[in-house]
Amino acid sequence: MKAIILAAGKGTRLLPLTMNLPKCLMPVAGRPLIDWQLSWLKKHGVTECIINLHYLPEQVRAHCGDGAAFGLHAEYSFEPELLGTAGAVKKVSDFFVNSPFLVIYGDNFSQWDLGRLEACAEQPDSAAAVLAVIAVHWREDVTHSGMVETDGEDRILRYVEKPSADAVTSHWVNAGFYYLHPKVLDYIPAGEFCDFSYHVFPAMLQAGEALYAAKMDEPIIGIDTLEAYKQADEYAGMLRARVQ
Repeated sequence: MKAIILAAGKGTRLLPLTMNLPKCLMPVAGRPLIDWQLSWLKKHGVTECIINLHYLPEQVRAHCGDGAAFGLHAEYSFEPELLGTAGAVKKVSDFFVNSPFLVIYGDNFSQWDLGRLEACAEQPDSAAAVLAVIAVHWREDVTHSGMVETDGEDRILRYVEKPSADAVTSHWVNAGFYYLHPKVLDYIPAGEFCDFSYHVFPAMLQAGEALYAAKMDEPIIGIDTLEAYKQADEYAGMLRARVQ
């Protein structure tokens, strides 16, 4: 299994902590965030991973190296200009042409069972091939998230990024973990900015493609504020205490 960690963000909402440190290297319960993610990917069968970079890239390269310390092989994709979540994947599309792969947003913390994404892709009653499985979690206020509306079998019917309050039809939102078939790459233009939430997933649904939601049963914390960072640090500390 292959994966990409999207770690190019500048982390401006976490200043001053990210003044001289990439967000993915911020310590979470004593370990850099990306250490948690690489170990998590390895646990779930990932053997090769690409990390996309933009802000302070050499710090990430120096820390992660070739990935051997985590039991997998790591490569890097530097973006002089940010290409968006989907554009970053398209840039390294040759890495993913032969089999389904994982996309992990580098500022989310969870230790959820990633194997459920692949299991959800195996839909025996689906008339069409499942091209994407999106991990989703329940949230009361979805107006700042990617809202995912599903049918009774968890097939995605509608995807709306940051819906207005009067347009909310679901409380399941995008968690930032995907299991994608290589055919998804056909929906991403080359060499330009493109986002999964605003561009790719809506276009795929419009075309009638089969996308499914895997509903998470464990916490996920998007580390996009100082308060969320504190929550992630506390949650990770609790997880470490369990295994000691």
